[in-house]
Amino acid sequence: MAYYKKVKQKGDGKWHPRAVTAGDVYAVLANLGPVLAELMNEGRSVRLKGVGTFFLTCSSQGAGVDSAEEVTSRQITAAKVRFIPEYSRGQHKQVTRRTLISPNIFWKDIDDIGR
Repeated sequence: MAYYKKVKQKGDGKWHPRAVTAGDVYAVLANLGPVLAELMNEGRSVRLKGVGTFFLTCSSQGAGVDSAEEVTSRQITAAKVRFIPEYSRGQHKQVTRRTLISPNIFWKDIDDIGR
């Protein structure tokens, strides 16, 4: 079950629902970061079944070099973590479902918990 709370927008003064996280999910996710970083720093991609895959990419700026032997890590100017959500494909290879968004999501007002 997903939860929301009622929030009054500053701009228009109207009330809107906002998704909220309840329970120990935050603690699990907060501790996941160091593990992901360690594995990706070892050159691995990390696939979380039902979630997706995390991996590192790097880029360089400026002039390249003339031969493969001249390439060094000093040329790397930026590193980024990339994420590809897990998905399913249909018969014609079109994306039919992304696992992070349930087709059966049910929203409940967080103020109603315990009622």
